[in-house]
Amino acid sequence: SHPPLCPPGIKCGGVLSAPSGNFSSPNFPGLYPYETECTWLIVVAEGSSVLLSFSHFELEYHDACAYDYLQVYNGAARDRGNLLGTFCGRSPPPPFSSAWHVMAVVFRSDRHVAKHGFAAAYRKDACGGQLTGLSGEITSPRYPESYPNDAECRWSIGGASSGGPLTLVFADFQMEGGQGCGFDYVALFDGPSISAPRLGRYCGSTRPPRTVSSTPHLLIIFKSDFNIGGRGFKAHFYSAGECQEVFTAVKGNFSSPQYPNFYPNNLKCQWRIQLPPGYRVKVFFLDMELEGRSSLTGGCDYDHLSAFDGGTENGSLLGRWCGRESLAPLTSRSNRLLLVLHTDRNTAKRGFSISYVGVVPMNVSCTRTDFHIQIPVQSLAQLERNRIYLGTPSCAAQVVGRNFKIHTRFDTCGTESQRRNNTSVIVSTLYIDFSVGDQEDIHQYEVQCEPKRKEASVTLIAGPDPSRLSQAENLVDAQQREGEAMDAHEMKSQDTSDIVFISICILAGLLMVIAVVGLVLL
Repeated sequence: SHPPLCPPGIKCGGVLSAPSGNFSSPNFPGLYPYETECTWLIVVAEGSSVLLSFSHFELEYHDACAYDYLQVYNGAARDRGNLLGTFCGRSPPPPFSSAWHVMAVVFRSDRHVAKHGFAAAYRKDACGGQLTGLSGEITSPRYPESYPNDAECRWSIGGASSGGPLTLVFADFQMEGGQGCGFDYVALFDGPSISAPRLGRYCGSTRPPRTVSSTPHLLIIFKSDFNIGGRGFKAHFYSAGECQEVFTAVKGNFSSPQYPNFYPNNLKCQWRIQLPPGYRVKVFFLDMELEGRSSLTGGCDYDHLSAFDGGTENGSLLGRWCGRESLAPLTSRSNRLLLVLHTDRNTAKRGFSISYVGVVPMNVSCTRTDFHIQIPVQSLAQLERNRIYLGTPSCAAQVVGRNFKIHTRFDTCGTESQRRNNTSVIVSTLYIDFSVGDQEDIHQYEVQCEPKRKEASVTLIAGPDPSRLSQAENLVDAQQREGEAMDAHEMKSQDTSDIVFISICILAGLLMVIAVVGLVLL
């Protein structure tokens, strides 16, 4: 028997808002129709979760479920950041518990091969449940109203495809206090059961600290006694180990969780770059696609990436981005930079990929014949002087006091004369070799002098990925403006050749005046 084509009026999908219910594919237990798409949106009371299970499941099979399939979403449908799984064939999906009070199920069939379909049941779970999504939110019963007495809830989080550690962050927390948290409390365990190591037990009105499990499982237990309640708690979790990182190396790269696949929803990720004093951080945006701007405000109100100077969110905001943008490199004003990714409950995208390099603090000046380069030793404390050289390794830096210094004439150390913008300039390359073992890591800065005006500049030309650095920027001017360069006395190199030249001119002028006066008198 052939299944019918889906008639226009067939009952398929809809909003399910009762505390419990059942639904199935069209014509079940008969063969489902061809070219059908149904979406069921299950909505229960806020603060509850949805428990979903399948009693029968038989769809056309394909390795990638590309023909007929069923998808389960941890929230609104068609948002890949909320997708819990795509299923086909004869193996039923596992029981699911949503991470919030909304769950969506999508069924689709193509124009060939029909099967008997599926039957599913759902019910509202007042508190607790098995949570398998990459991210989600949990709240105490009735939150933000006062939680009931004599309640006990267990949330077991784990089993997500990423298999990484879980991070739990409390956004709000207010419960009955008491020494030892013996009355009402939240307990956290580093594993799927109470036999796992306990990560903490919390009560009162102080928010628990951010908690990261060491396994892909986390158990949360909420318990209240017979009297005195509180507002309860609201927390969100995510399975993304690469979401909280601190970088201290002079260069590095990182990306949004699961990049280039869609990032999870409901994240707050932080990447801190902390370099030695005097450094600045230059960030290169290699790729970025986030949820777009709000059509109401025109701002980045949904998912966004922010950069803060100084390493904390209290620092000055250097930028806030969303959507699909091609961004110019960004340079911090200090040696610390914080990047924060916020994602909301829906509409995930590919995310971003970023690399950074530390801009070494240096002062470059020149005369009509020489280059003078100074770098504080503390900025390159781990390097020998022969790792810093101009043009060739034979022109290595000397250690003078607290600085590495290179003082060289224009006719040595790989310098060459060029014409740029109809001006004659002297150019060379400064190499700083950070290599360790077999890992080659040589940073290059172009130093340039305009001898007529005795003006020098330095530009980073090779850092994290030379092919990406199409637009270099002058680094010294900004450093000097921001007061990060060295003491003014050390910065100004004495141009002795000019002083001698001027002195000779003055002396010659005086001798000429004396000669003229002498002739007049004679």
